Amino acid sequence: MENRTADLASGIKPGKPRSGIAAFFKTLGRQHALVIMSVPFLIWLFIFKYVPLWGWTIAFQKFKPALGFSDQEWVGFEHFRFLFEDERFLRVLRNTVAMSGINLVLGFVTAITLALLLNELRQVVFKRIVQTVSYLPHFISWVVAAGIIQTTLSTDGIINELLMKAGLIKEEILFLGIPEQFWTIFGASTVWKDVGWNTIVYLAAMTMIDPAQYEAAEIDGAGRFKRMWHITLPGIKPVIIVLLIMNIGYLMESGFEPQYLLGNPMNVDYSENLDIFVLKYGIAQSNFSLSTAAGMFKTIVSFMLLFAANHIAKRLGESRLY
Repeated sequence: MENRTADLASGIKPGKPRSGIAAFFKTLGRQHALVIMSVPFLIWLFIFKYVPLWGWTIAFQKFKPALGFSDQEWVGFEHFRFLFEDERFLRVLRNTVAMSGINLVLGFVTAITLALLLNELRQVVFKRIVQTVSYLPHFISWVVAAGIIQTTLSTDGIINELLMKAGLIKEEILFLGIPEQFWTIFGASTVWKDVGWNTIVYLAAMTMIDPAQYEAAEIDGAGRFKRMWHITLPGIKPVIIVLLIMNIGYLMESGFEPQYLLGNPMNVDYSENLDIFVLKYGIAQSNFSLSTAAGMFKTIVSFMLLFAANHIAKRLGESRLY
């Protein structure tokens, strides 16, 4: 009876099987305004995201800009073999995965923690001040942010002065000159810059939780931390899972600006990532085939990670992208 009513409401005559294609075009016709609004974006997506995929053929050629497409020398997987036999590429691959992992873990933990704490604040004025202060670094360009970080961590910066006055060190430390410390500096800098901005989506998700749940838990004697653990976190769990899946797809994208601006010859073994490798050894040396092969590898791995994470979430019965 319910199916018959739904069919009558949607305009489908009873007794006829519902066609997937027919239903799709019928829905498309009803939502023609949204379709028209989406056309410019689809055109942009096709021109700037799909048409350039034709350039991946360069990865299988010994590309020379002066020659036409049919005159290029095809070398198969030679550039890919070179990448995986090159120690520099394996090093930057390690750095990329490590910095992406640090950014992923710290980004989620700090953003969720700050969102939980802000959600518990009852003084609206103080809450807005904290939100504003935490948001501000996001709107600072990495050029300015890198200058602030370099000044702070220099030998005559405030960090060295505080450590000297506290008696924790006897002489100044050039933090950006210690290769092993770069990942720590990168993680702390990224958290400082983006933690406030990342809390927005979690705070928005918390507003959708029914306040009656908190009232019932409080009546039952649940404290503040128990309410956060048993009500707030489960309430925003779908958002956390979806964002986690999306960020796993970006594990090969550890950034470019912070590594490029904070990196130097002393910490290059830990600061250089895939994007800098492509710029330095591909584009700067006109080895476009090598840079295309590296970029192609990064994209394919990102797609594999994204679909794998989404499939795992589906198997576990969690929220997913599709």
